[in-house]
Amino acid sequence: MKNIKFNVTDLDLYYGDFQALNKINMAIKTNQITAFIGPSGCGKSTFIKSLNRMNDLVPGVTIHGQVLLDGEDIYASKQNVITLRKRVGMVFQKPNPFPMSIYDNITYGPKTHGIKNKSQLDEIVEKSLRQAAIWDEVKDRLKKNALGLSGGQQHRLCIARALAVEPEVLLMEEPTSALDPIATKKIEELAGELKNQYTIIMVTHNMQQAGRISDNTAFFLNGEVIEFDETVNIFNNPRDERTENYITGRFG
Repeated sequence: MKNIKFNVTDLDLYYGDFQALNKINMAIKTNQITAFIGPSGCGKSTFIKSLNRMNDLVPGVTIHGQVLLDGEDIYASKQNVITLRKRVGMVFQKPNPFPMSIYDNITYGPKTHGIKNKSQLDEIVEKSLRQAAIWDEVKDRLKKNALGLSGGQQHRLCIARALAVEPEVLLMEEPTSALDPIATKKIEELAGELKNQYTIIMVTHNMQQAGRISDNTAFFLNGEVIEFDETVNIFNNPRDERTENYITGRFG
């Protein structure tokens, strides 16, 4: 099981009385791209946020079951949530650069974790922006406000900001939903390169995207995982009729 990054067992999640996730069981492999597909409101985003405890921030949430990261229970009382979110970074659907310079966006996380040395911070900025395939576009304007970047650039900046603290896992919530085809292609190529160093988990409404870039796909429906398998099997030979109906466009 050494190539398993997350092992999820019987995960239930409630918002008050409403059950949003029902008995989720999933083993997510290291250094692969895992995609979550399914209609809106089926639990994909709720589940991805449970992997770095972002749901802790929502009032009235109750969680049962187990989520192991490298064999360690992330919901254990001794778990440090700040450390967890350093290990499991997140890039949201809508890019959310801080209203400050490109440089300060990238160094925000490392500074929070105690890195103050200027040359070390310079190194982190260049490395993170190169990893996010945006260094050449912004290297001459690092002191300019990040809000001046295009939507696609802002998204890659947010990926760079997440990478700056050297996470092990990158969670991506619909990373290309608001982007044009050229920017989408850049993000997809980037994800393909990053999986050599990181485990990537993404929510996508774009089934063609899941088919193009993911190694494994989970199909969610009404808070349950209907099917989880290698992507090629999900799209070419689904075991469940509901999966087939969704990917062929009969519902959703």
